[in-house]
Amino acid sequence: MPHTFACLLVHVVFSTKDRVRDLSPELASRLFPYMGGIVRELKGAPLIINGPADHVHLLLSIPATASIAALLRVLKTNSSRWVHEQFLARKRFAWQAGYGAFTVSGSKSDDVRSYVASQEARHRRVSFQEEFLTLLKKHGLEHDAADIWG
Repeated sequence: MPHTFACLLVHVVFSTKDRVRDLSPELASRLFPYMGGIVRELKGAPLIINGPADHVHLLLSIPATASIAALLRVLKTNSSRWVHEQFLARKRFAWQAGYGAFTVSGSKSDDVRSYVASQEARHRRVSFQEEFLTLLKKHGLEHDAADIWG
């Protein structure tokens, strides 16, 4: 077959460093579109980016040539730098070191998009920690909860 066809959808979750509630509506309304631009520069497609004050969810379509680790390293580094440049009072802003990345079937992309869109309402009832542990369990990822939040 002379062509490569790939549908690589990934639901990515990561928090601000120490889960500090830095993502104000003012910051998020500018930062999330900027993050989408970074993803597009890396030849991916941001299907939705959203989150409450202490973490972000992204539903991304990534190219077959991409490494999720490399893409997220560039995304987190460049978006953090942009926050420091655009919001001078937020020099301490940073993302956590790790992330969760979960594959998504094309047939379930609308469900994940709705899930990401409803983050504000969800986090009135469920903490980030509870949500993240649920995602790990749902995707069959073994973990020690004590090691995640250190």
